[in-house]
Amino acid sequence: MPSFLDFEKPIAELQGRIDELRETAADGNVDIDADVRRLQAKSDKLLKDTFARLTPWQKTQVARHAERPHFKDYAAGLFDEFMPLAGDRAFGDDQAILGGFATFRGRRVMVLGHEKGEDTASRLRHNFGMGKPEGYRKAIRLVGLADRFGLPIVTLVDTSGAFPGIQAEERGQAEAIARSTEACLAAGVPVIAAIVGEGGSGGAVALAAGNRVLMFEHAVYSVISPEGCASILWRTSDRAADAAEAMRITAQDLKSFGIIDTIVPEPVGGAHRDAAAAIAALGDAIDAALNTLTPLSPAVLRQERRDKFLAMGRL
Repeated sequence: MPSFLDFEKPIAELQGRIDELRETAADGNVDIDADVRRLQAKSDKLLKDTFARLTPWQKTQVARHAERPHFKDYAAGLFDEFMPLAGDRAFGDDQAILGGFATFRGRRVMVLGHEKGEDTASRLRHNFGMGKPEGYRKAIRLVGLADRFGLPIVTLVDTSGAFPGIQAEERGQAEAIARSTEACLAAGVPVIAAIVGEGGSGGAVALAAGNRVLMFEHAVYSVISPEGCASILWRTSDRAADAAEAMRITAQDLKSFGIIDTIVPEPVGGAHRDAAAAIAALGDAIDAALNTLTPLSPAVLRQERRDKFLAMGRL
């Protein structure tokens, strides 16, 4: 049973009543099947109705849900023979950004992305998915390897943003992000980016400058977090919901603006409720994009990518 978000309290209450009924009838002397079916149908309908009309701020909460699939889940569920590569050959290895060679449905690919971690220890080890300069320089190295060997690149974006610490700035955070974005734009192979949770700021764009940008139905993608935007505009993070609404950060808005190309449907209630189904849906979307892009020449792939990003924001 997934943990419930604040706006899911009515659903949580129904599930609590169902659990209580099952405990009451644990001895087998009471027939509760009809009551359980009725309450479960009511809960399922409420869940479906709730997720059909999520606000941008509620989608942000879903995108950040700790139980959503992470990079390691996608690596295990979508890719065979994943061989991780470490280090930027200059400073060290950043565990917030992982990547390496893999096989995807019979194709050799390079896969890389953000890893947030699934518990306290791993979240600290992966720095909550906030990449440092050495992480983005590792990404540059892997993109270069993929380009050299003619391997399509798949990136999985899930970060609140690049790490803003003093040490990261001292090691050239902005330059590393810019060069990672440049490497993705310059690659002569298909680049497919998927926003699987949060896509925050330049830390996301550095891995998302692809020929095709896919995005989960309840993911978010923005230049700054709603809290950060609210702190700048209204001097308080309490208005994060207003900021999320104003910034148009949902997949549905971004598709209409041409920022992303494909919305990947999630299971009812979000990817965290049925990770296997969500991973499979993303795999189908990646496969479809690869089928379209693989026949194109390096020159055409680069030009298409250039045209795609230069068109953003034009009236």
